[in-house]
Amino acid sequence: MVTPGFDQLSVEIKEKAYKLGFDLCGIAKARVLNERTPVFRQWIAAGMHDEMDFLVRNTEKRLDPSSLVPGAKSVIVTGLNYYSKNLQRKEGVPVISRYSYGKDYHDVIKPKLTELLDYIKTREPSVEGRIFCDSAPVHEKAWAVEAGLGWQGRHSVVINPEIGSFFFIGIVIVDTELDYDYPFRKDLCGNCTVCIDECPTGAINNNRTIDARKCIANLTIENKASVPSEYLPKLGKRIYGCDRCQEVCPWNKNTGESVIREFRLPDEIAEMNLSDWMELTEEKFTQLFAGSAIYRKRYEQFKENIINILK
Repeated sequence: MVTPGFDQLSVEIKEKAYKLGFDLCGIAKARVLNERTPVFRQWIAAGMHDEMDFLVRNTEKRLDPSSLVPGAKSVIVTGLNYYSKNLQRKEGVPVISRYSYGKDYHDVIKPKLTELLDYIKTREPSVEGRIFCDSAPVHEKAWAVEAGLGWQGRHSVVINPEIGSFFFIGIVIVDTELDYDYPFRKDLCGNCTVCIDECPTGAINNNRTIDARKCIANLTIENKASVPSEYLPKLGKRIYGCDRCQEVCPWNKNTGESVIREFRLPDEIAEMNLSDWMELTEEKFTQLFAGSAIYRKRYEQFKENIINILK
């Protein structure tokens, strides 16, 4: 049954999302993403998820929002720009991915999503829902496309034609019907393959998926073992993540800087020289990175990544 006045509620949800600082907000009709199943299963069967076994355990949940929120009717998808122009300033130093520059994005986005859900409940007290930010089996990229935020580029990252691809996805699933945006069905990559051509390790498949076994981001973040020796010469100073496919994407040429202060690179890290990185102690590591995404990596593994760039 459609909630009376749901058109107005949809408008107010988006207005609230923008007031909370989100750059994008769209709403998709909850359904099972059956068309995504074959590619996802083939990707898993080929072992391209590497050691990320959590992707295998919850395949059905990942594609069916009602398995996460009983009676799910709507998927509200938000995008939050994290692009920073305040880069590391010293030459030849270990490189960290932009997404890890400031405060852990989970800790920034989840309170905003919680406030958005609370707002919806003040408007419709009977609504039940849950928030998700890269911490549960939700196919965020697919839902971003369904909600009209953009299309999935060849590098698998969702691209919005206005702000590019440097944005985090946050999701609220609710059990009430809303006004739905049109899915983004255009592929604006055209014949461009620059992300595939420029990937240092050839990790980008030509079907909008990534072979995580080759991906520098996976090898330097999720991977618990040492980076395989054949990829060490290709790290290019990268010790935590890799932005190469997004850096070369033409859709990111005019990306504006995030207004979220928590995502900015602290000056102390920006000014670190090679000696500072090589002499990084566990105490200093904690001081600099506690509260950031980098802190999810054990110090010993992070230090090994630093040493690897000199091999």
